[in-house]
Amino acid sequence: METKKWKNRNFWEALLHSLEGIKYAFHTERNLKIQLLIAVLVIIVGTILKLTQTQWLILCLNIGMVLFAEMMNTAIEIVLDLYTEKYDEKIKRAKDMASGAVLIIAIISAISGCILFLPKMLN
Repeated sequence: METKKWKNRNFWEALLHSLEGIKYAFHTERNLKIQLLIAVLVIIVGTILKLTQTQWLILCLNIGMVLFAEMMNTAIEIVLDLYTEKYDEKIKRAKDMASGAVLIIAIISAISGCILFLPKMLN
């Protein structure tokens, strides 16, 4: 019996698998959908407020970090759920910390957004 090798044969295969992962996360994770909706709204507001190139860079990095953290949190949860379906205090802690990492970056991104948007909105 031949075992499946996990190594991608080429760049395009790797890209396809990456896109499948994004699609899976989008279809299964409610929080990712909410974060994407917020990202779209923030991009619209940024367009209306005519952000500078540097401000767009900061905004894009913040959006990317939140989405990255959410997808990593999802991946961690999937792997830990494979380990056992029974309640385990250490698994709970690991899941809570991964979720906490998403919360931290979301809060930092919200603060960053306020720093970017409020001065422009108040003028």
